[in-house]
Amino acid sequence: MNDQRTEDQQQESPVSHPTHRRTAAGCALLAALLTAPVTLASPADAVTAAKAPIVDFNGDGYADLAIGAPGATVSGISEAGYISVVYGSTAGADTAHPKLITRATNGVPGGLAEGDAFGARTAARDLDGDGYTDLVVSGYQHPVVLWGSAQGLSGGAAFAGTTYQAAPGDIDGDGHADLVANIGGALEVRFGPFTRAGVPARTDTLVFDDEDGPQDFTVGDMNGDGKDDVLTTHGFEEMSYSSRYWQGTSTGLSKTAKPTGYITVGGVIADVNQDGYGDFIARQVDHVSEMREYDAGAIRVVYGSSAGPSTRTALITQDTAGVPGVGEAGDNDQNYGDQFGYALAAGDVTGDGYPDVAVGVPGEDIGSIREAGSVVLLKGGASGLTGSGAQAFNQSTSGVPGVSESGDTFGASVLLADVNANNRADLALGAPHEDGTYQDSGAVWVFRGSKTGLTTTNITSFGPSSLGAPQKGSLFGLGFAH
Repeated sequence: MNDQRTEDQQQESPVSHPTHRRTAAGCALLAALLTAPVTLASPADAVTAAKAPIVDFNGDGYADLAIGAPGATVSGISEAGYISVVYGSTAGADTAHPKLITRATNGVPGGLAEGDAFGARTAARDLDGDGYTDLVVSGYQHPVVLWGSAQGLSGGAAFAGTTYQAAPGDIDGDGHADLVANIGGALEVRFGPFTRAGVPARTDTLVFDDEDGPQDFTVGDMNGDGKDDVLTTHGFEEMSYSSRYWQGTSTGLSKTAKPTGYITVGGVIADVNQDGYGDFIARQVDHVSEMREYDAGAIRVVYGSSAGPSTRTALITQDTAGVPGVGEAGDNDQNYGDQFGYALAAGDVTGDGYPDVAVGVPGEDIGSIREAGSVVLLKGGASGLTGSGAQAFNQSTSGVPGVSESGDTFGASVLLADVNANNRADLALGAPHEDGTYQDSGAVWVFRGSKTGLTTTNITSFGPSSLGAPQKGSLFGLGFAH
């Protein structure tokens, strides 16, 4: 999920506070994942620009999906967690040949542990430079890196060092993938290429004061120099501060920051107006360290420039002209807000060259059905990101498989990736609290991209049961690897 948190934040959401019909175990696990230190981030996790290398574990040119299911019971061990890999193909997501990966999978270091929540955090990039995307996966134990190959993911190594969050990029612009890691009070850049033992070529550390460390961050190139930059989120207890821009240089991150002027969490960086500079799109909040489950939600667009964040910005909500729906805040413990912007992803859905942005709205009420969830697609263009031509979908939309149910949190995770390699990004969307045979088993939908936007034609939908994976309380679809 894009909204990462540390133990100091104590933030909640409709994903971690579902309605009464949700299982206690599923609620407890989500609350723990969102408030305690974890090792690596995924999605909604921090992501890089829309034109970043695709996640392609087997190198066949089709984007692959790595789907987290951190709540699953594996071999009788509760909340051990797993990752399901669904490879892309000319027909789209190939659900007939999935790969299940746990800490008990041959070649994966470590072993199953109760409450580990393996798969809660992921980061994907070609770390060793062999042409295949690799996958870093973690739960509450140390992370592991799984190596890509012509046969897909196989084998791995214990990943060096403990982190609270990590995201891939190329900070020094040398063409080798780097990882930016939150190691608790500091950002550490681990420069590639990595060895097969998971060791980086070198490291560089950006240290903060005890009460000023980053609580989450986003990686991408805002100033158009070919080096990825970092945007950090800051807050401590009741205090919240503007997000900050740290420029990537040939030696590492700059040691001085430029404030954006806005309090944000999570985010993506994508050049939505194609002017050569990456734009920062993030959820705008009043407070970083307070609960936000009652928020209607809003996203702030900070446009890039040769100096990084510029003074040109825009605020988009469900009340913005052209955006479907109405922004609704929560009012009590049984009625949470929409949380427009809870999850964000960027990619060119229409094939017009402009990145579009998928916005998860997991707290959206569908009629009288509370927190059923929805997703909104905002389209990029020469004028930037606007509400013009925006689309919205939920499980009650004609052509979308399934039925809207209270607390499904449809849209809690989103990913835009071209799984059928037709030069249009497809939308993968998770509803971790969707019920199958069991409560909170979770499910994923893949919408096709088209010239006019997302389409309900040929939607693929699946849960753990259809992949032969553990179901009970798995929270399948909690996040996707970026």
